[in-house]
Amino acid sequence: MSAQYYEGIGRRKSATARVRLFPGGTGKIIINGKDGHEYLPRIGDVDIFLEPLRAVGQENVYDISVHVTGGGVSGQRDAIRLGIARALLEFDPDLRPELKARKMLTRDARVKERKKPGLKRARKAPTYTKR
Repeated sequence: MSAQYYEGIGRRKSATARVRLFPGGTGKIIINGKDGHEYLPRIGDVDIFLEPLRAVGQENVYDISVHVTGGGVSGQRDAIRLGIARALLEFDPDLRPELKARKMLTRDARVKERKKPGLKRARKAPTYTKR
């Protein structure tokens, strides 16, 4: 991969992804040192995090290098998606209206709610017994 790259940070749930786009590539995806399809083997995951590139019509223009930590599969996938969208903005700020219209620049702030004392989970109460 070449030396010049554009970087974006994406977060979702407890996952954080540092994404680097290398212009002039062939569409190669490396996630934590593995091939993208090998790291996220579920059907459709790679398609979801490549949506920002498809939205602007630049799918096989960049090589992508990702370092992602924390969270689970879907959290990491969505963190990578946001990181790619932010890296595209760093490369070309004129892409903002297209990405914003498809809601790809919004950080999804939903996280697991904490467990409360006296309850089984965040909101599930123990079964009420009259006697």
